Amino acid sequence: MEDTIALILAAGKGTRMKSKLPKVLHKVGGVPMVEQVLRTVKAAGTQRQIVVVGFGGEDVQAYLGNEAETVLQAEQLGTGHAVLQAEPLLAGATGTLLVTCGDTPLVTKETFDGLFACHAESGAAATILTAHMPDPTGYGRIIRNEAGQVVKIVEQKDGTPEELAVDEVNAGIYCFDLSLLWPMLHQISNDNAQGEYYLTDIIGMLVAAGKVVSAYAVPAYQETLGVNSRLQLAEAEKVLRQRKLVELMAAGVSIIDPANTYVDTTVVIGRDTVLYPGTILEGQTVIGENCQIGPYVRMTNVHMGNDDHLQFTYAHDCEIKDGCEVGPFVHFRPGTVIGNHVKVGNYMEVKNSHVGDGTKLPHLSYIGDSDVGSGVNIGCGTITVNYDGKIKHRTVIGDHAFVGCNSNLVAPVAIGEYAYVGAGSTITKDVPAKALAVGRAKQRNIEGWVKDDTYKK
Repeated sequence: MEDTIALILAAGKGTRMKSKLPKVLHKVGGVPMVEQVLRTVKAAGTQRQIVVVGFGGEDVQAYLGNEAETVLQAEQLGTGHAVLQAEPLLAGATGTLLVTCGDTPLVTKETFDGLFACHAESGAAATILTAHMPDPTGYGRIIRNEAGQVVKIVEQKDGTPEELAVDEVNAGIYCFDLSLLWPMLHQISNDNAQGEYYLTDIIGMLVAAGKVVSAYAVPAYQETLGVNSRLQLAEAEKVLRQRKLVELMAAGVSIIDPANTYVDTTVVIGRDTVLYPGTILEGQTVIGENCQIGPYVRMTNVHMGNDDHLQFTYAHDCEIKDGCEVGPFVHFRPGTVIGNHVKVGNYMEVKNSHVGDGTKLPHLSYIGDSDVGSGVNIGCGTITVNYDGKIKHRTVIGDHAFVGCNSNLVAPVAIGEYAYVGAGSTITKDVPAKALAVGRAKQRNIEGWVKDDTYKK
């Protein structure tokens, strides 16, 4: 929204989380709560974003980096006090201040859009986001006069029985006319049951001054639910993931069992891809079109092309190109790049390696710190011996090489193009192109090794 600044209150400790981590850095939908809120207010068109930090403020500032301005609330003396900390940053600023919370990650862009529109159309000095709660206990109540106009907000501990019977509650999200905000903030007191400076006191002050205060009711109260415990964190996680799955299915992704499929809000998936049960997609994972993922695949920060089939696979911080067949029971570790039309079979581990187009890694092998060419066949049980106890060395395997079963390639070593390595070999020297390398002891049979009475005991 034009001329709107977002102020995100994120100073609370979150005692009920029982964590050393600041509450707003706990993840929901794959990213910290404060980032979910920040992404949403940016999507809603706010021009500046300021985060008020407190407990663990250095950690929150370090995480946010240049994504938002920050200001410290050294003592947590209430929401009014928190907003006041931003006054120096906003000196001379005009327009609208959106005040929202860093622990309410479920509010949607559409809800912010509705709040902004209500604020603009009503010409209000302040607009409150409200919700009708089935159980309003613990929330500030919206008190209206006989004409339905908002006159004040009453906190749970300060309300009369009649006021506490109201089910319309304050969601803790507001739009304020900046030109009126600061003078009134300096007038509020902490003469209340909590001994805090309530931002909500400004509502009554504005009404007393004859200013218009409006309210916008959120379509679904669940959006406004805050996160103050591990249980509430899990509930928010469920909501965000369900939204993501609905979004993906609407965009042409098939999800066989949504109840057993987990996709972070940051993940991108192309159309006609199918997700089977047990799939977990995290971080900055990008999946192309017409892929089959799962069952039981976990990927974190993986960039994948089109037409790939993966099952029973764990991959992280790597790339898989087009048309690959992977699994079951495969582990792709960081730095791995799997080329086009590669087959990676059961019980395979690939780490920090480039695997060329059309190569086959059928089963039971470890490929680490290697550059494997195109059209290579790696036999069962092959190990690239990359670590000498001090340094990780690379193995280079040329195009169309054939490595026999149960071979050890002791790095640093190079296998030339079209070269062959005999089964059971331990290779410690480079193999020229088109050569056959056999690195095993000559077989020796010892006759009569088993005595006649040995197997009779």
